[in-house]
Amino acid sequence: MTTYAVLGTGAVGTTLATRLLELGHDVVVGTRDPDGTAQRPGWPGALPLATFAEAASAGEVVIHASSGATALSVVEAAAPGLAGKVLVDVANPLDFSAGFPPTLTVKDTDSLAEQIQRAVPAARVVKTLNTMTATVMAHPERLGEPTSVFVSGDDPEAKAGVTALLQELGHEDVIDLGDLSTARGTEMFLALWVRAMGALGTAEFNVRVVR
Repeated sequence: MTTYAVLGTGAVGTTLATRLLELGHDVVVGTRDPDGTAQRPGWPGALPLATFAEAASAGEVVIHASSGATALSVVEAAAPGLAGKVLVDVANPLDFSAGFPPTLTVKDTDSLAEQIQRAVPAARVVKTLNTMTATVMAHPERLGEPTSVFVSGDDPEAKAGVTALLQELGHEDVIDLGDLSTARGTEMFLALWVRAMGALGTAEFNVRVVR
């Protein structure tokens, strides 16, 4: 059993935290305003809340699941509790300021994952799960057949631990893309993902690398 801190209380953070709790892990969810979040209609009462810093300190592994727009401020708030820990980044740098479809705030020569690593250099950042919707992240079996998930990171031990987590969630085909700069590719995949979602009329899909 592992204690996970999940930073973010949106659909992604709530879905992943709930799934980890179902799998028997201890979970604490980080938010800016624990009391306000607890009073939110529909908030799962089984998920304990704390500030970002408190959650990161409590977690053995930390999952960053806030939006791309707030990512750096969230991890900087959590920084005191992140030293030496695996920080799983599942966010995307989406910019909705001009409407839909979104553009990316960073691409080509940098990535959100790399920005997060620079913001909290003492953490061990691993990028994964950002190429699918939250329900598929937590329940890949919903698609009926195995699909592919990618990991990017500079620390082999951290990636091995995240791979084990992905397998526990039910992901059978985990592909290690290499160092953290390879997260640029998975983040830029969102341009295709958004268009595919529109064409399919659903967010519940994923890709499979056949080789």
